Amino acid sequence: MSGVWTVLLLLGCVFLPALSHGALVISQDDSTPQGSDGATRLLKKRSTDNAEVEVYSVKVDCKVASRFAHTVITSSALNKANSSQEVFFEVDLPKTAFITNFSMEIEGQTYTGEVKEKEKAKKQYQKAVSTGQTAGLVKASGRKMEKFTVSVNIAANSNVTFILTHEELLQRKLGQYEIMTRVKPKQLVQHFEIVADIYEPQGIAFLEAYGTFISNELLPLVEKTVSDKKAHISFCPTLDQQRKCLGCEGTLIDGDFFIKYDVNRAETIGDIQIVNGYFVHFFAPSDLPRVPKNVVFVIDRSGSMRGIKMKQTKDAMLAILNDLAEDDYFGIVLFDSSISTWKESLTKATKENVSEAQQFIQGITDLGTTNINDAVMKAVDMIMKGKRDKKVPERSVSMVILMTDGMPNSGESSVPQIQENVLLAMGGNMTLFCLGFGDDVDYSFLDVMSRQNKGLARRIYEGSDATVQLQGFYEEVASPLLSEVDLRYPDNLVNSLTTSHYKQLFNGSEIVVAGRLTDYSLDNFLVEVFAHGFEEDFIVKGQASAQEWDILYPEQEYIFGDYTERLWAYLTIQELLSKRETGTAEEKGNATAQALEMSLQYSFVTPLTSMVVTKPETDEEPEGPLIADKLTEDERQKAQRFGHFVPQLMSNAWTHSRISPTNFVDGDPHFMIELPEQEDALCFNIDDRPGTIFNLVRDQLAGILVNGQTIGDKKVAPDGKVNTYFGRFGIIHQGLGVRLEVTTHDITVSQDGKQAKLFWSDTTSLKGANMDLQVTKDRSLTVTLRDSVRFVVILHKVWKQHPYHQDYLGFYTLDSHLLSPSVHGLLGQFYHGVQFEVKDMRPGEVPEKPDATMLVKGQELTVTRGWQRDFRWDVKNGENIPCWFIHSNGNGLIDGNHTDYIMSGLFKTV
Repeated sequence: MSGVWTVLLLLGCVFLPALSHGALVISQDDSTPQGSDGATRLLKKRSTDNAEVEVYSVKVDCKVASRFAHTVITSSALNKANSSQEVFFEVDLPKTAFITNFSMEIEGQTYTGEVKEKEKAKKQYQKAVSTGQTAGLVKASGRKMEKFTVSVNIAANSNVTFILTHEELLQRKLGQYEIMTRVKPKQLVQHFEIVADIYEPQGIAFLEAYGTFISNELLPLVEKTVSDKKAHISFCPTLDQQRKCLGCEGTLIDGDFFIKYDVNRAETIGDIQIVNGYFVHFFAPSDLPRVPKNVVFVIDRSGSMRGIKMKQTKDAMLAILNDLAEDDYFGIVLFDSSISTWKESLTKATKENVSEAQQFIQGITDLGTTNINDAVMKAVDMIMKGKRDKKVPERSVSMVILMTDGMPNSGESSVPQIQENVLLAMGGNMTLFCLGFGDDVDYSFLDVMSRQNKGLARRIYEGSDATVQLQGFYEEVASPLLSEVDLRYPDNLVNSLTTSHYKQLFNGSEIVVAGRLTDYSLDNFLVEVFAHGFEEDFIVKGQASAQEWDILYPEQEYIFGDYTERLWAYLTIQELLSKRETGTAEEKGNATAQALEMSLQYSFVTPLTSMVVTKPETDEEPEGPLIADKLTEDERQKAQRFGHFVPQLMSNAWTHSRISPTNFVDGDPHFMIELPEQEDALCFNIDDRPGTIFNLVRDQLAGILVNGQTIGDKKVAPDGKVNTYFGRFGIIHQGLGVRLEVTTHDITVSQDGKQAKLFWSDTTSLKGANMDLQVTKDRSLTVTLRDSVRFVVILHKVWKQHPYHQDYLGFYTLDSHLLSPSVHGLLGQFYHGVQFEVKDMRPGEVPEKPDATMLVKGQELTVTRGWQRDFRWDVKNGENIPCWFIHSNGNGLIDGNHTDYIMSGLFKTV
């Protein structure tokens, strides 16, 4: 049963709480799936059985001490059914957080998770799978969050309580700290509570708390008590206050709950906390003048940037150029297989120059391959020349901002060589920031190269807000205040320091250094900070002294007095994990060993460790361990490419069909795109003359091609409408040497020069080393390709004497996550999702089908709410699936025009 949750979650049928910075979902199921059909029946069953598990308590309790957040998420449920139920607990937590504890309390018995070395946990997992026990990898990720999920079988009329704890250091961005809780209960909860207590010895400068879902009626429920050095925030709606309307079961609570705050700033050495032999130093002085910057924007204009990505890059650059200060110097480098510049040297950001540069940006066209090496080297040369010629201010900060969506495949294409070239060229004289578009980019390459040059990488997610993401990143680095910041502490008194030298300090950010004292009884020491400022060096000295928390907050029994030690460990592990990516082989090995040792010592789930949850035994089936992992950014990217769960560790034979949604084309051709992240679907029709061959799926990397040919009615109906359907499909897997032709009469299979024919009139199967075919009489064909995707073709039988209509086919894709990110075609282009937003809903031509405005791929489209029929489980009648209908042959949603997908033959690519 433990494999069921993947489909339930990804198809948007999770009904119970989803919270983020603690977000949780509890759901239940009581059937064992039998392939994809079984999983689908479960989806239908859930809507009626869901009430048998009552979630009666949900609490998120966050305590923050000097930016270090300790969050406990607790939820309790009761199985009211007369039989056992599978109950699921899911938590979304920030990517920057480490899980530190997890437990389940079932009928007075507590089951606690244990942090183990990842490799040992994996062996334990694989052993459980090999002995037939259920086991599942329970880690996934989204844009800002990561998912922890666990399930347990609960006896009739029994309770279960889940408790998860995670910790993180809140990062200051644009002058504030942020705590976000994603609240999506999707049902009423008897005891629902979000509580936060914030303790800041520097004093709280401002604090705001609000929710995107909070109406004027709910606003008074957000209670804030803020004094000089502490704050208490709570949101505790009653059952009636949660209701959408009087007496109804729907909940108003659906969105994000935010707490944002900042602390008072001193012009001296900053704030230093000493507790139990460890210290933490927060440095972000106020009222410093900005330092001029020299920035070169390196912009990818290769063919893969075509369309919306290039438009969003241009829009962002136009705004970014407007934000340049007049004493800044800037340059622009464009690259595909060749390199070109706006001007050969850095230029002062006067209004005239900015305006000219904006015109240049608007004229960018995309073409060619990706020569990252030469582009970055050109940017470095421009900055170095500006310094040599004394064209730029002596006291200025230099940086290169690289924007790309691909991998280097022109000029120097060796990733290690490019990284070495850039490191030597920059020579510590400038900082590199890399912005990687989408899931195709080699993010690991950019991340390492940025950190080698004292910068950072940021993923830009494809979606309507990509322009905002680009501008937001630039805003973070737009205003340098100090450069070459060196924080110094007495060598004989302090050891095990985290990074204490920073290339820059930007306005709105904060430098954090932690360390261990050689004498645990020491309560003061000298601190010095040296840096380069706008017109002169910045030098401050001061005495750090211990503060007694029980004196600062006498009425509070402080919950974790060792917070400075845990904060130090958190920062140290983060830096060691970075070193294992950027150092020499020896440094990487030492960093890995140290990070693993500390992760185990402090019970942090990091990329080197796993949380092993041992589930209670049941009479129904043996229960194996569940394993929670912390993904690296590279693993996270693969998870997002190939369906949000890492497939190689799944134990169930049907797992793949649950990982990704099912996209299909059926009827007169109706295309349906399921989008589980948005819990919605898009649909469109393609109208063209009978006999037209369209490309549905084309994956050059996987060697897979699917084309479909339309057929028309026997004759034109009295109303004059010409209906078309798919009557023939051609499927090729080049790597396996497989070719299939599927018509309404038969199925022809060719492989290695051999040919076989199957008929719809028989239930039969054909099994081979590379491919399995399963024909269900007069109903469906399932095509399973080894280590690859599965397709289902539905046969629609029409009464032979029908005056107009004739038999036709529908095409459904399973396991689309197994195809590469470059997959395309009328269906294929959507296999890895598409971002959209819907607004301005209004009455349509038909009362039950409202119109709305959709923002998708940088365009505004008028769409209509309707439904299309899914025939997988009821070939005769189908099942109505709600979707947003895109008019005019999908124009604005599909890439290009529908005629771009017309092929010259059933097995042709042009």
